[in-house]
Amino acid sequence: MPQLTALDAQFLHFETATNIANIAGLAVLEGDLNRSDLQAVLERRLPYVPALRRKLAWVPFGLDHPYWVQEDDLDLDYHVREIGLPPPGDDARLAEQVSRLHARRLDRGRPLWEIYLIHGLSGGRMGLYTKIHHAAVDGVGGADVLAALLDTSPEPAPPPAEAAERDEPPPGRPEMLVRGLARLAGNPAYAVRFAARAIPHLDEIPVVSRLPGSRLLSGLARRVAGAGHSPGLPPLPAPKTPFSGPVSGHRRFAFVSLPLEEIKQVRKAFGVTVNDVVMAVCAGALRRWLAAHGGVPRRPLVAGVPFSLRAAGVAGPGNQVAIMTAPLAVHVEDPVARLHQVRVAMRRIKDRFALAPARWLREFSESMPAALMGLASRSAFGLVGQTAPPINVAISNVPGPQFPLYVCGARLLTHYPVSVITDVSGGVNITAFSYDGSLDIGVVTDREMIPDAWELADLLRESLDELRNAEASLPQ
Repeated sequence: MPQLTALDAQFLHFETATNIANIAGLAVLEGDLNRSDLQAVLERRLPYVPALRRKLAWVPFGLDHPYWVQEDDLDLDYHVREIGLPPPGDDARLAEQVSRLHARRLDRGRPLWEIYLIHGLSGGRMGLYTKIHHAAVDGVGGADVLAALLDTSPEPAPPPAEAAERDEPPPGRPEMLVRGLARLAGNPAYAVRFAARAIPHLDEIPVVSRLPGSRLLSGLARRVAGAGHSPGLPPLPAPKTPFSGPVSGHRRFAFVSLPLEEIKQVRKAFGVTVNDVVMAVCAGALRRWLAAHGGVPRRPLVAGVPFSLRAAGVAGPGNQVAIMTAPLAVHVEDPVARLHQVRVAMRRIKDRFALAPARWLREFSESMPAALMGLASRSAFGLVGQTAPPINVAISNVPGPQFPLYVCGARLLTHYPVSVITDVSGGVNITAFSYDGSLDIGVVTDREMIPDAWELADLLRESLDELRNAEASLPQ
């Protein structure tokens, strides 16, 4: 009888015609893939992947968060589709097709996922675009869903020997109403507990951290709680950029693969982490784009960086994700100085996160009455997006397997993440996934803000080259 957490429900409620909560991936495969073969593999494995076999069961009058109910009659002809690219079937046409698919909302009357086989790609390749709603999975859960399609050899593995567990049915409508009323009565207590726990972390919460006195109050509360040595976070007013503010309903997508070995060489040369290099590459690319489109701001951009709470030992169902904000030193001209500023910023937020994982997003969601959450989420997104967006760009780096994978015998060549942009997080999302010696990067932009996402993707390559040239000039 699984029920959506308050944070899961937030991803449903903030959706509008322009804010779309789809997370996806574009796999490029060697050879062609047969739709019926893929459906057959899915049919065998779906019982073991809860996120793909559940649909929403709504509580009357919206008094509580929806439940997940198991769909026993899953229509794979609906969920697994195929389309063809027009000639010449190049990467630009593939990305254009993915842009259109990614901007479409999922049908909430069905399990919240779709897969598209994309034929006609040049070079004897094909595309496999997999889309799932953020309410159903976070980044880690999405990787688990992807793993349901993948094998470590060309021969598909058999399903597990043990029987798949079945969900208990959700409560009936009368019980849903009783539970919803009980939650509504308990919300004031949730709100009080959230306020008490949130005070030491006010400087982590976008928008709130910019209120007068919030950082002083946060620091005092941490010292009273015995956490006086936890690293403070710098004030992060997000500068105005061409990709700040409310997004449209249209997306642009582009992708690029960078050699992981080159990333590691830069890491070793300058004594930083792989993630530091990825963040610095993004900073360099954004600096170059801004220089060509209106000018580079005089202060850092603010990057929204997701962290998995699971990695911090936080258990529980549904989304387990926190968003931390970090300065992104696009205002620094020298690439090495930029890299070291990124390193300092990332180390600071990681140290702070390690001491007390940022749970404010989840706890804030729990403190809000379910009946008001939808209106509040959409209103808050609209207001913050139009007045003071706290984030300029979302950047994520997801480590993946460093060995070949296969889908129905077809080798996976690359896998590009296709993520979310919103009014609050800005009109650019750059997400990287490392796979089999490559760093595969997906760039999602708002069409009205950055019409040519390929320009930004190409600048990522140039930014890495800039760091490689700086590495080459170091004394041996």
